[in-house]
Order: sequence, then C-alpha cells, then structure tokens
Amino acid sequence: MSDFAPVLLANIDKQESHTLKVYEAGGGYRTLRRVLREMSPAEVVQTIRRSNLRGRGGAGFPTGLKWSFLPQDHPGPFYMCVNADESEPGTFCNRIQMEKDPHQVLEGVILSCYATRVRTAYIYLRYEYHLAFRRLQQAIDEAYAAGYLGKNILGQNISLDIYIHRGAGAYICGEETGLIESLEGKRAWPRIKPPFPAVEGLFRKPTVVNNVETLACVLHILDRGVEWFQSIGTPRDPGDPRDPGSYGPKLFCLSGHINRPGVYEAPLGIPCGELLERYGGGVWQGRKVKAVVPGGISTGVLSAEELDTPMDFSGPVRRGCLGLGTGGVIVLDETYPIVEFLYNSCRFFAHESCGQCTPCREGTQFALQTVERIRRGEGRLADLDMLLAIGDNIGITPGTTICGLADGAAWAIKTAVRKFRDELEDHIRRTNPKGYHRSAPPGTITLNLAGWQLDSGPVGGRDGQKVHAA
Repeated sequence: MSDFAPVLLANIDKQESHTLKVYEAGGGYRTLRRVLREMSPAEVVQTIRRSNLRGRGGAGFPTGLKWSFLPQDHPGPFYMCVNADESEPGTFCNRIQMEKDPHQVLEGVILSCYATRVRTAYIYLRYEYHLAFRRLQQAIDEAYAAGYLGKNILGQNISLDIYIHRGAGAYICGEETGLIESLEGKRAWPRIKPPFPAVEGLFRKPTVVNNVETLACVLHILDRGVEWFQSIGTPRDPGDPRDPGSYGPKLFCLSGHINRPGVYEAPLGIPCGELLERYGGGVWQGRKVKAVVPGGISTGVLSAEELDTPMDFSGPVRRGCLGLGTGGVIVLDETYPIVEFLYNSCRFFAHESCGQCTPCREGTQFALQTVERIRRGEGRLADLDMLLAIGDNIGITPGTTICGLADGAAWAIKTAVRKFRDELEDHIRRTNPKGYHRSAPPGTITLNLAGWQLDSGPVGGRDGQKVHAA
C-alpha cells in the first residue's frame, strides 16, 4: 500500500487536464501508437485475458474472456457500447474520469475497439452529466483532428468512429441489454439471454459492452504490462478454481457520513476500515460507523463489525453482500436509523424497476409499501420475515427475473434486515406497541369461523372495526 501510485487519477489535478495538449505532454496516446505498430488484435485480447482484468461496472466479469466470446468467423460489423450511464446511488467515479481526463478514456476505448475489431463505438452517457458530455465531445473532436479517430488511424489501415448517446436518466439502462435497447431507440427493457450481446447485441450484431473505468484499465495494462497489473490487488484463491483474483487499481467513491467525501484510487483488497480512515478521514462529527454500503446500494450493507472486509470482488460476498459492485461506498453513522436506509433503497428500486418482470415489478412495490408502513408506526414483527421472503424470491439468483435489478433490491433488504434485525424489531415495538404482534397488517380482510373480518388495527389513532359477513 505504501508504494501504490495512482494511474487512473494521475492527471486530474493538472491544469487543463481535459485537453489533448496536456494529455499528450504526459505521454498520452503513446501506448496506442506502440500497440498499433507492434501487436495484433488477438495479442491484445490475450494480454487482457492474461491480466485477469475484471469489469469495474458491477458484475466483475473477466474482460478478456468477454471479448473472446465474439464470433471469430462473423463478417461484422462489430460494435462497442461504453457504459457511462453510472446511475447506481453512491457512484460517481466515471464522472471524474470523463470530466478531468477524457482522453485517457478515449485511448482505452480505441485500444479496446482495435482488439475486438470494432469500427463504430457508442458512449452511452448519463444525461445529467452535462460537463462530462462537453468535455468528452471536445476530446473526440480533438482526437479526430489529430488522427486518433476516423479513417486510417495513425497511418494504419484501421478506422474507428465514436459517438456519444445521452440517456434519459433511467437506472435500468445500466444493464447492458437495457442499454442496447435504449440505444436502438426502444424502451429500455432488458433482453432475455441467451443470445448474449457478444453474439447478438446492438442492431443484432456482435457487441462488446464495457464501462468507462474498465476500458481505462485496458490502457494501463497495455502500457505497463500484465506483471505490473497483477502486482496490485488480491491474488486468486487457490481453493476456489472459479476465482480469477481481484487485480489492479480501483476507483472508490466515498460519500455519506464521512469527513472527506470524494473519488479515491486504491488497490483492490484494501480493508474497508482502512479505506474510510486513510482516504475518507473517518466518520464525521466524531461519531462511529453503524453500517457501510460497499459498492452502491444494490450490494447491501456491511456492519460495523465487518470493517476488516477486503474491498475486492470476493470480500463483500463472504460477508453476505451481493459483491463489490461499482465501488460506491456510502457510510452510515451510529445515529442513522436502518429503517431509513431500507426506505430509501426500496423507494429507489421500486421507482426504477422497468416493470417487465412480475416478481420485480410487484415485489419492489410491495417491499416499499411494507417499509412505509413500518416507518409510519404500523409495522409488525412479521413484516421483517415478509421482507426477507421477498428478498429471497426475486432476482436472477433465484431465477425469477431477466436482469439483476431485483437482485440489487433484494440484497439491500436482506442484508439490512438480517444484520440489523434487533434495531428494526425495537423500532417496530416502540412505534406500534399495540399492534406489533399482529399476524396480519392493518386493513387486511381475513376469514375466520365467525365470517369475514376487517382488521384495520390502530390506524390514525382510531380503534379498528370488525365487519362480519351476513
């Protein structure tokens, strides 16, 4: 850790760091020149595959392996979709790269397109990123003028065009096939897979989808070598043949109740507590940590007892979280009620569900309604089991939905309820002392031996009324 030097954020503090002049002065596009001259596309793919670079957009899938899925005998065209949507709450690392160092992003894109035989690339950009849009477009224009884009790049028989497509602010467009559907001008409903985008993606042609940080890492691997990349991070687990390791630098976004919120570059595998103290300056106002979201709210939460968790692709999973996600770390201090985390999470996922899959559409809404009832003092202890049942039965993992949005909603619920159940039970007992033990929620119509009964419970301070069937 002591000798770690940032590479992804190395240029951001330079004056006019977003311009071609400053980027070239620091060695920019030097790697592109060398790779086009000395390496074949297949050699680039093999290099990235040997590095075990894993996607930084959330899933952590090996990048070189994804590229190798492109059909070798397909006549083309091939497309590259750069996922710059970044709508995961707590995540803003790609914004910094695009605003402060857009040519680094472009060089990574060009190198990746060369490796995958792509001649047209689309950067799918979150609409709210206005400055990033202007900086990226300026960088693209400069790259065309300098011969890094267009026909016969740097005198080689290689061509590439890059276009920016601005999304409409939908979280579901961060899912790669939802992004592709939106890019085609359709409603962003994720596609059933297979076929996967590498076989049938944009315009039904083979397509590579990678996020901004991943493609920037491609540049540095080709510049510094596989050995440099694998000297950073966490080696593969010899006891798990499916673990490719967690190598390289990672951008972490720190927000919430932290003294120094911002984007920081650190090695994969840094302990969560060290990340908060060394980079974030600790919890604000001298308070203690209650919980930490390790990688955007879709990953769930770590408790204060789990701050020794390595921030790599496996560490949060071993603590019951969905994964490292995007690296969007959100700190919750000891005064923050977990019921508020549940409410904000459920509200977000219920709003952002595309509605295509019934378990996600109905499950996220029902979870939100349940948490709203707990929050306003009408909760039951049985509601916590109901929330866990929802969380265990929606998403790709139990095989009930097309995309992973429901999994993100589920992990936020499951980790919060299981790790902070005592706090949630105490809240329910305090706010609903007369009804916390009920087996049915207020307003439920049940059938007993005496007939139909409306158990409205203590709603609005009034006693419930019983209505019997004739």
